[in-house]
Amino acid sequence: MIRASKQAGLEWEGTGLPEAPSAPDTLQESGLPLGFLNDLILRVLYTRGAMVGLDMARFLCLPFKVIEEPLKFLKDEKCLEVTGGDLIGRVSYRFNLTDLGRKRSQDAMQMCGYVGPAPVPLEDYVEQAYRQAVTGISVSPEGLRSHFSHLVLRDELFNAIGPAIVSGKSVFIYGPPGNGKTAIATAIGEFMTSAGGEVYVPYAFLAENSIVTVYDQAIHRTTEELGHDRVEDNEATIKRLLNTGTVDPRWVRVRRPVVITGGELNLPMLDLRFVSEANFYQAPLHIKANGGVFLIDDFGRQLVSPKELLNRWILPLESRHDYLTTADGKKFEVPFEQLIIFSTNLDPRDLVDDAFLRRIRHKVEILAPARDVYERIFTMNAKRLGMNLCAEAVDYLYDRYYNSGRSPRASDCRDLLEIVQSICRYRRQPVQLTRDLIAEAATTFISEF
Repeated sequence: MIRASKQAGLEWEGTGLPEAPSAPDTLQESGLPLGFLNDLILRVLYTRGAMVGLDMARFLCLPFKVIEEPLKFLKDEKCLEVTGGDLIGRVSYRFNLTDLGRKRSQDAMQMCGYVGPAPVPLEDYVEQAYRQAVTGISVSPEGLRSHFSHLVLRDELFNAIGPAIVSGKSVFIYGPPGNGKTAIATAIGEFMTSAGGEVYVPYAFLAENSIVTVYDQAIHRTTEELGHDRVEDNEATIKRLLNTGTVDPRWVRVRRPVVITGGELNLPMLDLRFVSEANFYQAPLHIKANGGVFLIDDFGRQLVSPKELLNRWILPLESRHDYLTTADGKKFEVPFEQLIIFSTNLDPRDLVDDAFLRRIRHKVEILAPARDVYERIFTMNAKRLGMNLCAEAVDYLYDRYYNSGRSPRASDCRDLLEIVQSICRYRRQPVQLTRDLIAEAATTFISEF
């Protein structure tokens, strides 16, 4: 079972960081079988060459005391030889493969080609994922509003978003195109990333004797990348690998992840991806999103039908867990602990039935903006582009288009003003806003409607 680090808990108290997994003191506490670590060490030495014990511990993200037993076992089995070292003990020994060890390494590579940080047991991953669920995030109107300051929202709409985040349940955002659904969903993700605190993600976990990688540099932003942690020096690394009471280095401390998918989403992306040439797996997107946000944008326009996608998620949405299947048919349970957001400009009645809508806790409709909201959005975008304000420009748009059947869109403000900016730059004249320029921009942008 996973052990919480008291030291880590004191160090990060009040930062929104869940209780950290503590580094194991023994092979048994690592949750990994001796035979598994033997094979992993053989693969590492086969691909990387001879290594000092400390470097091996650093590469495997395990304290040296944990890998000391497998190293001794492999040495007694004549698979390893010590080719150097000094008087400070086995941690400084230089280990190399023997001829027998090289043969066994090749056999281990055929069974599984994974070479990297040691995985954590599936049970530890499950426990940690539930420990840092999105329902544990503290949300207040004041804290949330700063992340929506770049958007113009009605109070009733803003007040509907906060409870949806607090609940950690699924959210269905719908309405006509161009009115900020994606922008709102993205702002929720940015709030989770910057204000939702940090979580721990394993490099990989071990399930049904298979390795499943989870940490993804394209998705998970470490605190080092954000400049919040000092880079660990060699002395600190040595202390971490030799001492007790430290955070388990098999886990990466990251900001809450935000995974955004669109029309490219298909059912295989929601299952384990088998790396056939190396015989291990990559976790699907929604598992990588655990502890954060999984946004399905343009829902209903995927390569797979909405019904198939919804059938895939009915059980996870209800039970908060999912089942993954290995290539040989073995199933195992994993947490489904993220804020999942469906965003669509299609009519929900054409996409989902009542049974599914019942499982979507929060439904947020984004309507076309009223004129006062439209004018605020228009003004905000004009200021952003360094333009003068021109009430006649908005009057023209309503007289010519919006009062004649075309529904206003919040995105029109940005698009039309950027066209005006391009016209001015092309003519090498100061960027300014006039009724005539907005009319010219609207002719190219709206005329097809």
